[in-house]
Amino acid sequence: MSDLGLHGDTAPPMRNGEMVFEAPWQNRLFGIAEALCQQGYFDRDTFRVYLIRAIGRWEAENPSQPDQDYAYFDCFQVALAELLHDTAVIEANVLEDRVLELKARPHGHDHGQGHGH
Repeated sequence: MSDLGLHGDTAPPMRNGEMVFEAPWQNRLFGIAEALCQQGYFDRDTFRVYLIRAIGRWEAENPSQPDQDYAYFDCFQVALAELLHDTAVIEANVLEDRVLELKARPHGHDHGQGHGH
């Protein structure tokens, strides 16, 4: 699937064998994580541990919602931020600022048209 090697409980949302991104920031965040993994900033097993921990915390904080799926990419973002902070790759606030910036971009911003923005 990817160099992140996510499967089982840590697998991203899938539909017909394809990853499902509900918003453009999710795709960007996944791409950033995959690129960092490929460049050797962390390994997939370490990331998986952080993701499992983030999902577990979400589930513990939301016990009254057992039928509700956790927000996968929110947990993914938390896991990546914590991993990058713990390994001193990037300060957590810098990553958070960048993710918020990417989330704020309007849909269709990355449409491939080169017209000055």
